[in-house]
Amino acid sequence: MWSAAMRGFALVNGHIYVSFKPTLKVEAAVILGNRVAYVGSEAGALSKARTLSLETLDLRGKTVLPGFIDAHMHLDLLGVSLNTLDLRGVRSIAELKNKLGNYVERSRARWILGRGWDQEMLEEKRYPTRWDLDEAVNDRPVVLSRLCGHVAVVNTRTLEITGLTEGSISGLLRNEAGVPTGVVTGKALETIRSMIEEHTTFDERKKLLINALVYSASQGVTTVGFVSCGLASFKALQELEAEHGRLPVRVRAYLNPGEAKHMSLQDLKRSSPYLKVNGVKLFADGSLGARSALLSKPYSDSPDTSGCESIDVDSLRKFVKEACETGMQAAVHAIGDKAVENTLKAFESVAECSRKLRNRVEHASVLRSDLIEVMRRLNIVVVVQPHFVVTDWWVVSRVGVERARFTYPFKTLAGNVKLGLSTDAPVEPLNPWETVYVATTRGRHEDIPLYRHTAGECLTLEETLHFYTDGSAYALLEEDELGTLNEGKLADMVIVDKDPFNIPLEEVRRMRVLATFVDGRCTFTFREYSGLEGLKEKNLNKSLSNF
Repeated sequence: MWSAAMRGFALVNGHIYVSFKPTLKVEAAVILGNRVAYVGSEAGALSKARTLSLETLDLRGKTVLPGFIDAHMHLDLLGVSLNTLDLRGVRSIAELKNKLGNYVERSRARWILGRGWDQEMLEEKRYPTRWDLDEAVNDRPVVLSRLCGHVAVVNTRTLEITGLTEGSISGLLRNEAGVPTGVVTGKALETIRSMIEEHTTFDERKKLLINALVYSASQGVTTVGFVSCGLASFKALQELEAEHGRLPVRVRAYLNPGEAKHMSLQDLKRSSPYLKVNGVKLFADGSLGARSALLSKPYSDSPDTSGCESIDVDSLRKFVKEACETGMQAAVHAIGDKAVENTLKAFESVAECSRKLRNRVEHASVLRSDLIEVMRRLNIVVVVQPHFVVTDWWVVSRVGVERARFTYPFKTLAGNVKLGLSTDAPVEPLNPWETVYVATTRGRHEDIPLYRHTAGECLTLEETLHFYTDGSAYALLEEDELGTLNEGKLADMVIVDKDPFNIPLEEVRRMRVLATFVDGRCTFTFREYSGLEGLKEKNLNKSLSNF
């Protein structure tokens, strides 16, 4: 079991932020069972601790915050990324091949998987090909996903195993001679990933999910919105919870619509404090990096395309209506402005249900003023990923200066809609402080071109922390229980090494999580942090390496 039950404790001698809108800071708090029983003065907390015979935790000047809530991430893919080849920051195809070759020498995996390359960062300014990969590995299937996850490159062995070249499946890119290059997207990529899924055992899946859950706790994330959750992953999480009595992080699942149909309404509604189904995840388009995000006008750097429609408006309306009828929140991936427009049309067709269930637009990367007005009118929740700003450093050339003004417009959205923050991990780093840094500085220090056109879209630190806690709780339908440390709320919180309001914004990315609590129980402690020694429960001092 990740942590035994605790009766309660008092937190004293530190800085405790109860909420960020308004920003409320207190001297001390008392946790009783799994809830916040008191916030206020240190004298008041010590008095209650004596009355209730509770232990006292001396924070030694450290800071306590509500736990971070990542409203949109991929728990299964995070687990995979923690155990496969990391290609972030690769600067050339030669470097990619070298990393791949070195990795293969150490790996016994049946499938060689990796993620993180970006053709915009490569010296060659092109996609890698199967012939590039063949030079490093030709006897085992290799699948290397682009950073966004919407494009991958595979080697020749993968094409042979999957038989993709023998059919007419879409998404298999070919060169001028009509020969498959190994670059795959759409249906072809889905086929490859389905085959990998089939070769993943249930026990392997459980281990990957455990890795992802523990890693999330280590980053100070106490609740995740697990989007595109497959039925196998959901069942694995159910089994993990049954085995351990709880999970180290709360999980709110958004199922793939096809798989959700295989669950009864009773199964969909069955939930626990740690694991529940919130809704379904749908796709309206692809990504800006792959130029498959659906725009209303052609790409500025590729005028022959406006992106791809993942689903037509009528079908999207149908899926949204079905989700509404079963009481499921619809979370729709829509990056381009035309995809957002299509999504809002679907939501408007079930407007009252949309308001009640808080249907969500995921990403909303490229917008227009008219779309923001429709979002406001329909009371739509928007879940954004601030770190995209620096990852998509090339976005101004992709969409042009005119559209750049409404690209990742976080401040404008904050003034018009309910906003939740997330990372889309493993697309972006799960570390919340990296997200906080980018949301507040917007690439200013990295000289990101978008900053010069949208400096006014920076969020304040207070706004960012609010949207990352209470705002994301609202997006997950949990604001009554999570998101702040007000009395009566669940005791999900993190202890960090500094007060973020007392350091320069450019230093917040170096903040360190010292301990994470979920339901009043410690699910992570930094191995060098000794601040929990005062508590009698010995297993509170478990660190990441102990799980």
